[in-house]
Amino acid sequence: MSEPVITRFAPSPTGFLHIGGARTALFNWLFARHIGGKMLLRIEDTDRQRSTQEAIDAIIAGMKWLGLDWDGDIVFQFARATRHREAAEALLTLGRAYKCYATPQELEDMREKARREGKPPRYDGRWRDRDPSEAPAGAQPVIRLKAPQEGETTVEDLVQGKVTWPNKDLDDLVLLRSDGTPTYMLSVVVDDHDMNVTHIIRGDDHLTNAARQSQIYEALGWKVPRMGHIPLIHGSDGAKLSKRHGALGVEAYRAMGYVPDALRNYLVRLGWSHGDQELFTTKEMIELFDISKVGRAAARFDFAKLENINGQYLRAMPDEEIVRQIEALLPDLPGGGRTAALLKSRRDQLVAAMPGLKERAKTLIELIEGSSFLFAERPLPLDEKAAALLNAEGRETLKKAVPVLEKAEPWSAETTEAAIRSLAETLGMKLGAVAQPLRAALTGKSSSPGIFDVLNVLGKEESLARLRDQAQKPA
Repeated sequence: MSEPVITRFAPSPTGFLHIGGARTALFNWLFARHIGGKMLLRIEDTDRQRSTQEAIDAIIAGMKWLGLDWDGDIVFQFARATRHREAAEALLTLGRAYKCYATPQELEDMREKARREGKPPRYDGRWRDRDPSEAPAGAQPVIRLKAPQEGETTVEDLVQGKVTWPNKDLDDLVLLRSDGTPTYMLSVVVDDHDMNVTHIIRGDDHLTNAARQSQIYEALGWKVPRMGHIPLIHGSDGAKLSKRHGALGVEAYRAMGYVPDALRNYLVRLGWSHGDQELFTTKEMIELFDISKVGRAAARFDFAKLENINGQYLRAMPDEEIVRQIEALLPDLPGGGRTAALLKSRRDQLVAAMPGLKERAKTLIELIEGSSFLFAERPLPLDEKAAALLNAEGRETLKKAVPVLEKAEPWSAETTEAAIRSLAETLGMKLGAVAQPLRAALTGKSSSPGIFDVLNVLGKEESLARLRDQAQKPA
């Protein structure tokens, strides 16, 4: 019987869950779910100066918002420091590690020499075979791995293929610092082993770490997990992803009005594909995901494509669900509290308005802005274009429209449209010439959902009151 597949997502809580980390989490989650395995969550909080509880909370919240669950309890790396030290001591006992007493000045001299020679900085192994009795009095050593100096270290990568490093290019890395704290390299290996991780999927900026960590595994006599190093995400211009491209935390995408299903769909297509298919249900993603189909080239982040996908998801989403998502988002937006309070009293109107609103919107923010006419208080403030439409001629049109609409029974999009069409014919005007002043008076803007949908959603009393407000304004 084959061993169960276990992946892990292991972010450092020095910032929020950024978009690249979210995609790594998604790929691990899909790989595990596709194969019937587990995905574990480990918080790599060993950098005590930069790790914060706020960042831990944001990572967990981001994962939950994206719908990426994990198996078992969260593992915190710092809490396992004693176990990491035990592994370093075991390597000393096995003769696979040694104490190094090189001074900071000696290490700086090595780096400077490498710079002069145009070589990467490498520790020269000066304490590899020396007797600790030669150590300076009172010096606190680091513990270094006694890495193989001949031959090669090879990783059969699930994405990159076979990758090989000459061992002469991999120096004796530090496992335990002079103050007894374990390094990232050691901690990761020990944690992955103890958590029974079988597959490591992470960014290809960790590819060299794969060689170094493989040597630690082998020195401890442990099985090396399978590894897959996925290309990083670049900006639309091909440059390294920065904040101007979209290297933001997941919470920023939520605040911009993207919905989790759409963002997840967009992220899965950054590096992975299934033919020409663009949209996937979660079930389809799990059924179809294959790590070997992840490309080796860097994916490019494209906001326009994300917006397009988000718009498609909104149009397909039930109106009630969209309103629920808006309700969840509003309290976290600047000034959203007032709108959230008004929404409670006008919720049914917002649900009724949603078919017209979502046809043109790409984000929840655009939906909130587009529906702002529902929550406006009389007299409505007018934007510049709406004010221009309500000149003397526009107000005169409103005066003629009010008595016609007063007779519309029952009040509906159909009856109001019939009334305004009849008015336009009587006045010898095009329908749009009558509708535009109505739109400005009802919404305070020059664009909105269909004007007869707006009349229907606002209801007869509110609609007529808004029209009278503007019609009766002094010239």
